[in-house]
Amino acid sequence: MSQQGQVAAFLKVLGHERQLSDHTVSAYTRDLGDLTRFLTEYMGTPDWEWEAVDRLTLRSFLGWCLRRGLSRRTIGRKLSAIRGFFRFLHLEDRLPLNPARAMRAPKAEKRLPGHLSRPETDAIFRLAEARAAENTLQGTRTLVILELLYGSGLRLSELQGLDLRSIDPRAEQVKVRGKGKKERIVPLTRRSVQALDRYELRRREALSKGEAPPDPDAILVNARGGRLSRRSIQRAVRDILESAAADQGLSVHSLRHSFATHLLDAGADLMAVKELLGHVSLSTTQIYTHTSKERLKKVYKQAHPRS
Repeated sequence: MSQQGQVAAFLKVLGHERQLSDHTVSAYTRDLGDLTRFLTEYMGTPDWEWEAVDRLTLRSFLGWCLRRGLSRRTIGRKLSAIRGFFRFLHLEDRLPLNPARAMRAPKAEKRLPGHLSRPETDAIFRLAEARAAENTLQGTRTLVILELLYGSGLRLSELQGLDLRSIDPRAEQVKVRGKGKKERIVPLTRRSVQALDRYELRRREALSKGEAPPDPDAILVNARGGRLSRRSIQRAVRDILESAAADQGLSVHSLRHSFATHLLDAGADLMAVKELLGHVSLSTTQIYTHTSKERLKKVYKQAHPRS
């Protein structure tokens, strides 16, 4: 089987048997594509075989990634894809040895997530509510996007994949399919429910105009009735952030960060926030406690007479 055929077989297993998300499979596809291109240059021929790859070669690939300026976090993700791929080849008896076994990723630097301040949050929602009051599809839809990202702490992929059956307005909750296709129930704020009600009429109008929309159950739709793309969601959020003069460097994910940070600032239990975010590991959630602690230190230094 060819180089690409081996990769394709592995990706098929990820998607169908292990049921990893489309986002994860796409990331693995890019990572293994980078490795393949590197090996073609490194080996000096396009006709190399996976059996020719040893640990030293893989170390050279990691060095190549570092020289390109990739972060340690990104390189760690690439190594995760490589380890999984070579484990697959070895277990399937396509390789006698696994050269990636026991290879360790460079330690990733812990970065504090960017988030909105309370005044910034208020300004963003004031602007979004003013636009929604015009009763356009775009205005009412953008308010729904913001309410679900900030009010329920959804990931971009989770928001984009929401269907009508995911929402229970009476119980004020939403069923979310997160990473690894794991489902969780997240509360809806009353403002989210109100925003969804206002948006529903505009959504139905868009569906009626579309010609056999591919996803009639999608909550977020475009003017043609099709499911709204991730890029369109990002564009809508970026437009609001820039128009409200929010801090530079914020993104769609900053609303999820703000959801977690503001809950912890208000005294929410860390384990409860972990469940709301859909984190597998508590250590992933704990990064938000660092954000809160840094702000407490800043307030202390500014306010305490002997600080």
